[in-house]
Amino acid sequence: MSIKLFVGGLSWDTSEQSFQNAFSAYGDIEEARIITDRDTGRSRGFGFITFSEKSSGITAISEMDGSELDGRTIKVNQAEDKPAGSGGGRRPSNNRR
Repeated sequence: MSIKLFVGGLSWDTSEQSFQNAFSAYGDIEEARIITDRDTGRSRGFGFITFSEKSSGITAISEMDGSELDGRTIKVNQAEDKPAGSGGGRRPSNNRR
């Protein structure tokens, strides 16, 4: 069973390749993704790592949380599932005339 981790505090200089390399010692990675700003393409300072085995992800959390990556102290924990229907989109305006 796979596990998805949230990694915060990333340097803007961290590439997806170096991000994946930093965590690859802990197990097989299914996906490594740094979230970028839609308009500028610049890193938003966080990303997600998905390990194919839950035990690998748990080890990565304990070893990498509070460690330094590209000059920044990172925060690593298990990603929380986003509730259905949340995120993105515009709220309807109450000013319809």
